[in-house]
Amino acid sequence: MQVSMRRKVTRGGLEVTALGLGCAAFGGLYRDAPLADAQAALQAAWDRGIRYFDAAPMYGLGRAEHILGDFLRETTRPASEAVVSTKAGRLMVSPRPGRPAKAAPKNPFDSGWVNGLNFVEVFDYSYDGIMRSFDDSQQRLGRPEIDLIFLHDIGHVTHGDRNEAHWQDLTSGGFRALEELRAAGVIKGFGLGVNETAVIKAAMAEADLDCCLLAGRYSLLDRDGAKLLDETARRGVAIVAGGVFNSGILAGGDAKFNYVDAPAQVVHRVERLKAICASHGVPLGAAAIQFPLRHPGVTSVVVGARTARTITTSADWFETPIPEALWSELENA
Repeated sequence: MQVSMRRKVTRGGLEVTALGLGCAAFGGLYRDAPLADAQAALQAAWDRGIRYFDAAPMYGLGRAEHILGDFLRETTRPASEAVVSTKAGRLMVSPRPGRPAKAAPKNPFDSGWVNGLNFVEVFDYSYDGIMRSFDDSQQRLGRPEIDLIFLHDIGHVTHGDRNEAHWQDLTSGGFRALEELRAAGVIKGFGLGVNETAVIKAAMAEADLDCCLLAGRYSLLDRDGAKLLDETARRGVAIVAGGVFNSGILAGGDAKFNYVDAPAQVVHRVERLKAICASHGVPLGAAAIQFPLRHPGVTSVVVGARTARTITTSADWFETPIPEALWSELENA
């Protein structure tokens, strides 16, 4: 499959490239993210045919959306070719007299942002919160329309016991806000952007979702999302697969798994997967990036990149021929 292949992601006909670029690294995830590196990574992605870009207010507390928006707007490239998704559910606020801001409770998977802007993130899945989040993202991205909005990190993994209150806000108003934005044509679709499966199933019972971004739950290391993908495919809800390298360990980089240091048993399993791939002359990263698209319910794969070299390597892996014999061997590894 080619990086630039267009695949439908909403019932209304919106298409994204088979490989997309996730912009979390531009916020300084794990380490410093120089602006020049981020701009070079975006240009390299564009040069390889990538036209789908995923951001979020959370990424660098607004920084990633600014960088992506500037890239698409402040050059001569036809920005209309780009499809952009961002998230809602977190507001970036600045405390001031008369308006204190209590930071959102941190969860174990939140590593913070080396290059984060000077804002405090506050969770808000209410009608007003979603509308304000959309308005804020419009301004940071410099785009009057945003193609896709994913509700970010709703669910028990992030919120624990607090999720019930957030879910109530979402079902009593947040979904309605997104339906109104879609009806007005300022977004083309919406869904969830999460790293757990149960909440997507619950959301499909509450709203007419177009697509969801599922991070890390359908990869060479984690097949937990397989049953959900079967169901979303039946119901016509597209899935964008994120976290296909499970925080980097499948790409040969940081020994991270699900945003934290990888346990020994995961490291050992990765070494076995790497050996199997090597026996077929295929880089482990190539198998990892292509694996999710073997499921018919997955429309696109989104990968992060800190530098031009990183996204170029990912694009090369994406287009690497892989023999069926390797897939058969990996199926039971």
